[in-house]
Amino acid sequence: MSPAFDRGHTDDLIAYLAASPSPYHAVASAADRLEKAGFRRAEETAAWGGGSGGRYVVRGGALIAWYVPANLADRAEAPFRVVGAHTDSPNLRVKPKPDSGAAGWRQIAVEIYGGVPLNTWLDRDLGLSGRLALRDSSTRLVQIDEPLLRVPQLAIHLDRGVNDGMTLDRQRHVKPIWGLGKPEEGELVRYVAERAGVEAGDVLGWDLMVHDLQPPAYLGRDRELLAAPRLDNLLSVHAATAALARVSDQGERGDEGGQELPHIPVLAAFDHEENGSTSDTGAQGPLLGNVLDRVVFGRGGSPEDRARALAGTVCLSSDMGHAVHPNYAERHDPDHHPLPNGGPILKVNVNQRYSTDGVGRAVFAEACERAGVPWQTFVSNNAMPCGTTIGPLTAARLGVSTVDCGIAALSMHSARELCGAEDPAYLASAVKAFLEG
Repeated sequence: MSPAFDRGHTDDLIAYLAASPSPYHAVASAADRLEKAGFRRAEETAAWGGGSGGRYVVRGGALIAWYVPANLADRAEAPFRVVGAHTDSPNLRVKPKPDSGAAGWRQIAVEIYGGVPLNTWLDRDLGLSGRLALRDSSTRLVQIDEPLLRVPQLAIHLDRGVNDGMTLDRQRHVKPIWGLGKPEEGELVRYVAERAGVEAGDVLGWDLMVHDLQPPAYLGRDRELLAAPRLDNLLSVHAATAALARVSDQGERGDEGGQELPHIPVLAAFDHEENGSTSDTGAQGPLLGNVLDRVVFGRGGSPEDRARALAGTVCLSSDMGHAVHPNYAERHDPDHHPLPNGGPILKVNVNQRYSTDGVGRAVFAEACERAGVPWQTFVSNNAMPCGTTIGPLTAARLGVSTVDCGIAALSMHSARELCGAEDPAYLASAVKAFLEG
């Protein structure tokens, strides 16, 4: 670890991850940080005016935040600088009829969310989190950080070939236990409602999921690594939130030239990236576009101003990427080996699984140079399928120039992932420089 490394940012990331076991908690935690930086919530059903300052919108597990500097308050055609990320992570989510059981055990029925390496959820003490939808149309967050559930693995004595390859049936083999006896209809909701401080009869709906209770931690002899759940992609949400708060703070104080920003910085934290982004809170939905339209029109802009603003807009899609795996180096491109603590990675795929092109590379490189942080490049092995991000979706939906970046990590989509302890601060610095433009 670098002698100059300041743990402050990563320590704050650890606190953010612990407070954000679900997308709804991640949004609430980010909104709280923005409120402390002077941002104010804008209700989608209310009329929006113009003026300068920071505002944000929350819809379910998504958050859009923006800061209008004073010098752009009357310039409706001003372009945006957007940082896109996502709040959801692969996990196990509670089914509509959760109370289940077999062979004398009480269990909770779950559905697989996203691309989950199922074995990583075995034999872990699991808590429960999410939101409750109440009779009065309000919602209530719930976070139970106690060993409530567990998906037990079959003993090796009953599966002698387990080390030759484990096969888990998604319906039968990943149902958590939470007690003994016969299941009772409604018992999970009654328990969660009591923990949330509401009447069970007032709970008409829920979005609940399990989370690993092992806390984030520094790892290694020199503590140069970070092991944690939900790094994909709350690390990017946290970095972008911190960067936007710092840019707005400098703009309000007028130091470091922040007051004279050439564009409007925006954070777009979407939900449902892990299952295709097709929702009202996902990157394929209209949420970001609607917010940008209203920011233009609220300052007296016209459709022409909107078109001009988007033509000059650049989006930085920030998501986790793959570090070269020492035990499977042949799975990676032989000439591109990103490593932890080497700085953010530029993600490239000419088939548009990532949206970076040569112009985008220049924007990213220039931001990293101004921030004084190193950076790396990731490209997939030609023989391996490439993942994707919200980058191409945002580029296609809004017609804006988009660049894909991230942090090099191991164990992506696992219940517990691994990255360099210095990289979160590197990313936040690069994002801040990008937003300042």
